This record gives sequence, structure tokens and C-alpha cells, in this order.
Amino acid sequence: MEYTRLGSTGLQVSPICLGTWRFGLEHEDSGVVETDREDAHELLDAFAAQGGNFIDTANGYGQGRSETWIGEWLEDRDREDFVVASKCYWSQVSRFQENLSKKNVKAEVEGSLDRLGTDYLDILYCHRFDDGTPPERTLRALDDLVSQGKVHYVGISTCDAWKLTKALWEADVNNYEAFTVTQPQYSATYREPVAEYLDVCADQDLAVCPYSPLHGGFLTGKYERVGDGEVEAPDGSRGDIDDHFEDWYLTEQAWDVLDEVQAVADEADATPAQVSLRWLMDHERFTCVPIVGARTVDQLDENLGAIDVELSDDQFARIDDAIEV
Repeated sequence: MEYTRLGSTGLQVSPICLGTWRFGLEHEDSGVVETDREDAHELLDAFAAQGGNFIDTANGYGQGRSETWIGEWLEDRDREDFVVASKCYWSQVSRFQENLSKKNVKAEVEGSLDRLGTDYLDILYCHRFDDGTPPERTLRALDDLVSQGKVHYVGISTCDAWKLTKALWEADVNNYEAFTVTQPQYSATYREPVAEYLDVCADQDLAVCPYSPLHGGFLTGKYERVGDGEVEAPDGSRGDIDDHFEDWYLTEQAWDVLDEVQAVADEADATPAQVSLRWLMDHERFTCVPIVGARTVDQLDENLGAIDVELSDDQFARIDDAIEV
């Protein structure tokens, strides 16, 4: 596997990142646990066997089980072979703290390091922007963690473009460690809400590691419209077990994009999922490393197959033009 330079960080990472938010995730409405410990380790084994080295988690995934299971898996491996990213905002350690205060950031990072069984995080994302804490204070806390060697690079996930810009300015004027990696929701079907955010990333040379790159599994092509507005969802899929799936993911624009993705997939002898991931990886404005949250090894193998898919400029443009930003 050829590795990708992650923006200005200098980190060399696999072109696809393994997302672990499913690890230990239990759906309140159905009680279904998406990925248990055994399946989590099997996925990590399969990812590493194909050369994958970029693993994404968070302090709150599976109420901490995701980090714990990754830490157990890393015990038998060389930590230096992997790039591990985690996040903070919601609390697993700090009592009554859900923010980016110095107290919460420090406590949550210590908790993550303990569960992962490591001395450092390669990347620490702020899971959200904290409107209640001045960004200068959060950035100072992050800068301290970098100075202490507990975090190597810092990033941010969901926030408004102007808030990202403000945080970059605060880091610059105070000489603090600045965000170099971002993690927005972004896919061939989900663009308009993050268009300005991505403009900032392109302008400031920030790497983009989008979550939900397959639009909640919609871009795999496994959902079909049947009857009058009805959708057929495979048993056990998110559309089957998540009551919010239809409202969040099934728009007319999404169906239009899927039609074009499926047409390109037929031409490229690939699957819709592979084409959707390749479309992201082929972005030139910024480094784009999609995060996939496969539920099975077969799904993971299919996703990793996107690395070998080639899209022509025309095919890329057709998908690009299937939706107006």
C-alpha cells in the first residue's frame, strides 16, 4: 500500500482511515451492538494485514470501549507502526464537563491515553467547537499537550467555517499549535453544509479526513426505492435499525448523486462504495483521507479496494456535477 502525506503534518498514512465509532456502539431504540470486541479486533487485524495504519477513535465511542479494545489490540504490536487519532469534548472522565475547558481537555486526553495504553496520540481532534470557552484557552491547553509530547498534532471536527478561521487566527497570533487536520462530515452527496469549511481547509493547507464518506451506507447502493416513496433497506443495515436514517440521508439530491455514482461504477468495474471513496481521495484542493466504518471484514475489503480504482477526469466531474453546491 502506498501511503499519503497527511497535509502539512508530515505523517504518512494509509489512503483510507479505519473509523471505530461502531466499536461498542449500542442503539438505544433497538439494543443492537454494532461491533463487539471480537469483531473489532478482527477488523483491526484485516486492516493492518492490508497495510492500513491510520486508526480513528474518540473518548466517547462505545462509552470508551472503542479506545479500550484498540489499546488491547495494540499491546501485541509496535505502536510506532500506527497513526492513532482520538477526540475530546464529551466527557468520560471529567464530571459534569462537556466542553473544551483546560480541565476537561486534559482529563479526557489522560483518559484516552490510559484506555489506549499509549504515551501519545498522533492526532487529537476537538470533537466540536465550544462556544462557552474562549478558543485561546482551548488552544493553550492543546499547545501544552503538544509541548508535553502527549499529542503530536491537533485538529477539529464539526464547526462553522468562521469559527475554524477564528481558531486558526488565535493560534497564529498567540504562537500556539494550530489545527492541521479536520474531520467534517463530507461525501459525494453531503457538500453544501461544509462548502465554506472546506474552502478554509484548501486555503490553509489543512488535511481533510471526512466521516460518513458513504453517507451512512447510502452510497453503497444497497438501498432501493420501491413503491410510492418507500425505501427497501437490507436487514441489519442502518436504514433498518436507525429510526432517523431516512430523515438524515434520503434526499432527492442523494438519489441523483447515487445514480451517477452507479453509472461510473459500471464503467470502472468497481462498486458504488469504491467509486464514492475514490472520488474523495482524488480531490486536489486538499489532502482527503476518508474514514470508513465497516461493520464486517468483507465491507472493509471492499472499501480498501477503492485504493486501486481509477477515475477519469470526466468521471470525477460527472459525480462532482451531479449536485450543485
